[in-house]
Amino acid sequence: MSNSYVLVEYSGDQVLDATADLITAAKVFGAVTAVIVSAPGAHTKLHDQLRAMGADAIVAAEAADLDSRIVLPAVDALSMLAAGAPAPIVLDAGAHGNEIAGRLAARLASGVLCDVVGINADRTAAMSIFGDSIEVTAAVGGSSPIYTVRPGAITATDNAAGAGTFSSFALPAATVKDVKVTNFVPAAKGDRPELTAAKVVVAGGRGVESEDNFHTVVEPLADALGGAVGATRDVVDLGWYPPQFQVGQTGVTVSPDVYIGLGVSGAIQHTSGMQTANKIIVVNNDEDAPFFQIADLGVVGDLHEIVPEVVAEIARRRA
Repeated sequence: MSNSYVLVEYSGDQVLDATADLITAAKVFGAVTAVIVSAPGAHTKLHDQLRAMGADAIVAAEAADLDSRIVLPAVDALSMLAAGAPAPIVLDAGAHGNEIAGRLAARLASGVLCDVVGINADRTAAMSIFGDSIEVTAAVGGSSPIYTVRPGAITATDNAAGAGTFSSFALPAATVKDVKVTNFVPAAKGDRPELTAAKVVVAGGRGVESEDNFHTVVEPLADALGGAVGATRDVVDLGWYPPQFQVGQTGVTVSPDVYIGLGVSGAIQHTSGMQTANKIIVVNNDEDAPFFQIADLGVVGDLHEIVPEVVAEIARRRA
């Protein structure tokens, strides 16, 4: 049996890039078992992708009623595996992964560290706390310590292809205590990449000045760069942009290759969710805005004049 378990993040027949990051993080423990929770037989097209990402073993935990249940199938799968062969468990630090982590910790009587930015072979983990102003190393106990990894904090390396030996088992049937989903409406997905996985994020703050300007200024720049759109808490509170796009302490954490802040002042509530970006670009007409202190490139000026020119220049160069 491998030395760690990674819960596979996937959509349809595609393994998400986050899974490759998780496998890289888990490699510090040795071999990695990728755990797929799916309907019977719905996982076959994922196997080769997982082998290419470095999975040494692949286990499919199958449940026919998966679509009508929430997080319990994943909790059942990982707890059953860890009960038989204890080992560290690594998950994505989204709402889904953190919920699973908490339930696993209770079932396995193991410690859990959420939102880590690095994992060490001695089972400690690096964490960035207090708005990312302090980095600490935290220890965790139990025979199957559980970690949820901040999206973008650990980037997948060129892992050697794994053997990917395959096995499967059936998950327990739902009980009367299980919460069941009787109806759901999938979130509409546009052409832009997911915010937490995007290589480029263009975020707007109060300086964008209106909801309409998000559509006419912020979104065109994001689309020109093949990026995602983010927003500050002020913008969300004003109703200019939906809350699922909020970046910061009470929103999501992003770590793109390039982050562009338009009309964003740079309050710690927001910067704590994006300051691990590789390159930070700021456009603001206030030269004293705190954001300039962490920016790699700062432009003092009117974003409503600058951004359309940038979009037009990108279009000219691509023509």
